[in-house]
Amino acid sequence: MDYSGNTPLQQKEMLEAIGLRSIEELFQSIPEKVRLQSSATPRARPLSEIEVVNELRDLAGQNKSALDYPLFLGGGYYDHFVPAALKFLIGRPEFYTAYTPYQAEASQGILQAIYEYQTFITLLTGMEAANASLYDGASALAEAALMAARINKRKTILVSQAIHPEYLSVLETYLSGSDLAIKRIPLKEGRVDSAFLKSSLDKDTSAVIISQPNFFGIFEEGERIAPFIRQNGSLYIVSVDPIALAMIRPPGEWGADIVVGEGQALGSGLNFGGPGLGFMASHLAFVRKMPGRLVGQTEDSLGRTGYVLTLQTREQHIRRAQATSNICTNHALNALAATIYLALLGKNGLKMVAGLCLQKAHYAARKITEIPGYKLKFKQPFFKEFVLSCPHPVEKINRRLLENKIIGGLDLAVRKKSLNGEFENCMLLAVTEKRSKEEIDKLIEVLKSLQKL
Repeated sequence: MDYSGNTPLQQKEMLEAIGLRSIEELFQSIPEKVRLQSSATPRARPLSEIEVVNELRDLAGQNKSALDYPLFLGGGYYDHFVPAALKFLIGRPEFYTAYTPYQAEASQGILQAIYEYQTFITLLTGMEAANASLYDGASALAEAALMAARINKRKTILVSQAIHPEYLSVLETYLSGSDLAIKRIPLKEGRVDSAFLKSSLDKDTSAVIISQPNFFGIFEEGERIAPFIRQNGSLYIVSVDPIALAMIRPPGEWGADIVVGEGQALGSGLNFGGPGLGFMASHLAFVRKMPGRLVGQTEDSLGRTGYVLTLQTREQHIRRAQATSNICTNHALNALAATIYLALLGKNGLKMVAGLCLQKAHYAARKITEIPGYKLKFKQPFFKEFVLSCPHPVEKINRRLLENKIIGGLDLAVRKKSLNGEFENCMLLAVTEKRSKEEIDKLIEVLKSLQKL
């Protein structure tokens, strides 16, 4: 099958260049049973347009998603409510583009939207400057590590064991071609071991990276460890959940130098796992070391307000040796969604969302741990996610939950190697503001019925 549109000779030359014999070898990581073998519909005869639409609708109906069943799966992407007005507003022609606004005079709408987005991010994080969107939370974290090394010229990155394992994987990939090294910070009762961190800091430590809350949903003692990092002359990178920032002190107020995160929760929906929205904010002194670009406000010759790309430190704009990254097309449409989401909710609305997440997650945790065999893996304060130690393999529990029209939590047993800990029969359960008391109670009842699984 010709997937590329190239001639057979061109395909052969490209495959030989990367050491492959066939196009199919490119897809070896995808299980054969889920690969699309044909684009044809099950019916053999030709179909009219309306018949094709109905056929595809029937096929799509075989999938069950968060639109059909209550979702308790988190681990990076979350089922938050998206206001109906948002979907209308992001389609407005003066804003609707995901591409880079090269010509400022013809791109005032999208430039203003990005400028407002940057303003929201600085307000949320407590930092002085934010850039235009990156690809996702993982790439934003990796870019922050490279940015720190550009600032202080040091070579070691200390990383909490409780950051998202996929973020760590992306960080390792980014740094694999550099002379930077990663050192993991072990955990103590689910969060950073501050004593180990303090003893590990030295003159070669470029940055320390933590998540707030961390991968297990636990709030880190971020403020407590900040003085150690500052005294060592290292930079402090904090990866955050933007929803949680509505109810905790922003990292910029307790010592963070660079704040990054995944903005999917801010109006982007789940969308089958993408696209994401990476955000980044820092002190104003570091903006020339930031990846991507920054939109600024200015005035034209007639004194009218205008918006421009103030800083463009990427390969397409300056010499490669001077570029901060090869970040190209940014996720401006997702940034626009985040801007509209934050504007629609406002300060009090975002606080309400965060409060509901906190209350509902704690209600679910309290009720589930009353069931014999279920207990919390950690006793530390948590936000909207928590780790359950279960009496049965999580795979079996999730299968039974799905039979009862519930999408369960994340099975940590399959990630125990990357998490570097004992997580057999452990489930990471997420509860957002969308989950009703009835849905949570149904989850609890089904778990009770699984005692003899």
